[in-house]
Amino acid sequence: MGGAIGSGLFYGSSTTISLAGPAVLIGYIAGSALMFVVMRALGEMATAEPLSGSFSAYAHKYAGPFAGFMVGWTYWFSWIVVDMAELAALGVYVAYWAPGLPHWASALAALMVILCVNLVNVRSFGEAEFWFALVKVMAILALIACGAVILAFHLGHGASVGNLWRDRGLLPHGTSGILLALPLIMFSFGGTELVGITAGEATNPQVTIPRAVNNVIWRILLFYVGALLFIMMLVPWTSVGLTASPFVIAFRDVGIPAAPGIINFVVITAALSAFNSGLYSTGRMLLTLAENHQAPARFRTISRNGKVPYVGILFSAGVLSIGVVVDLVLPERAFLYLSSIATVSLITTWTMILVTQWLFRKAKLSDGTSAGLRFPLFGWPFTTYAGLTGMALVVVMMAFQATTRIALYMAPVWFGLLVAGYALSRRSRPGTQALGAAKLSFPLPTGTRKA
Repeated sequence: MGGAIGSGLFYGSSTTISLAGPAVLIGYIAGSALMFVVMRALGEMATAEPLSGSFSAYAHKYAGPFAGFMVGWTYWFSWIVVDMAELAALGVYVAYWAPGLPHWASALAALMVILCVNLVNVRSFGEAEFWFALVKVMAILALIACGAVILAFHLGHGASVGNLWRDRGLLPHGTSGILLALPLIMFSFGGTELVGITAGEATNPQVTIPRAVNNVIWRILLFYVGALLFIMMLVPWTSVGLTASPFVIAFRDVGIPAAPGIINFVVITAALSAFNSGLYSTGRMLLTLAENHQAPARFRTISRNGKVPYVGILFSAGVLSIGVVVDLVLPERAFLYLSSIATVSLITTWTMILVTQWLFRKAKLSDGTSAGLRFPLFGWPFTTYAGLTGMALVVVMMAFQATTRIALYMAPVWFGLLVAGYALSRRSRPGTQALGAAKLSFPLPTGTRKA
C-alpha cells in the first residue's frame, strides 16, 4: 500500500470529486471491486506457480513470447509515466508554500534527490521508502480520526455529514459523472499488483499471497473511500479545486491553522514515496528484461556491491526528465495528461493478467490439475469476463474527455514501438527472445556484468 498510495489519491481525487461529487465514493468502490478481481486472478497464478517476474512470466508461458515482452515493457512504461505524474503533482504541492516557484523546478529537484537515494544502495532506498510510506499511511489514519472528532463535536467551520447531499444531492452529475471519473480512479489503484511480483521471493507464498490479496480490498476501502468520505463531510465537495490537494483544502477550511501545512508535508512525502518506489521498480524491470534478452545487455550491469542496477536506473531517470519538460510546458494540465497515459498502460497490464489467468485455468482444466489450485479465482470464468468488461469500459470513458483522450492517441504509437522492438529482439537474439521466470533476487544473476 505504501507504493500504491500516491498523488492519485492525494491530488487526483480533486478531479474525480469535481466530476462525480459525493458519488465518487461509488466509483472508488466499483474500482476497488474491479481491482479485487484482478488481484484474485493474479493470486491464483502466483500461489500455484510462485515465480519472480510474476505476470510477465505467466504471460509468456500461457499467452506467448510477445505477450511476455509486451507486459514487461508496458509495465516499465506505466511506472515511468506514473512517476512523471507524481513529479507534476509535487510541483503543485510545493507551490502551496512557494507560489512563485515554477512547478518544473520542484519536479527537477525531486528527481535528482530520489535518483541519488536509489543509486547509493538498496538500503538507502528501503530506509527512505519505509519512512515515506509510514508518514502517509499514519497520516490518513490520523485524518480519519481527526475528521471523526471534528464532526462529532462540531469543531469545524461548516463541517457536517450533510455536506454529502446538500449541494444537488449525492449524484449531482448523475451516473455519467461516475463513469467519467473512472479513468482517474483506476489510476489511483496503480501499484496494488506489486503484491504478485513478490511471489517468487516469499517464504511461504501459498499462505502470504492469499492473505495479502484478500486484504487489498479492505485497505483500499479504508484508505481511499474512508479518507474521501471524511474530506467531503469536512468541506462541501464544490470547494475542492486543482490548486492544492483536497486534503489540504479540507483542513484549511475547517479552521485548524497548522493542519494545512502538516497535510501538505504529508502529501509531498506521499509523492516522493510513490516516485521512489517507481524509480526502484523501473530499474529492476529493465534488469529483468535484459536478463531475458528482451532489452539491451547493458541494463544487466549492476554496481560492485551487487545491489543496484544503476544503468537501468539512470536510463529511467533520463526518460523521466521528459516529465519535467511537460511540467514546464503544461504546468496546469501535466498531471491529468500524464495520469491518463499511465492509466492506459496500467489497464493493459491488468487486462493481460485477466487474459493470462483465463488461459492458465484452461490449461489446468485440460491436464486435470485445476482441482488442486490453492487460491482459485471465485466465479470463474464469469468474474474474468466481468473484469475484462470493466477494463474496456474504463478505456471507452477515456474518449469522452480531452485530458484523457490524449492517452488513446498515444497507445497505438506505444504498441507500434513494442511490435518493432519485439521483431528486433527476435532478429538480434534468435531463440532467446522469450520471457521466462525472471530472476530479481540478488546477489548477481548468472551472466550479470559487474561494473
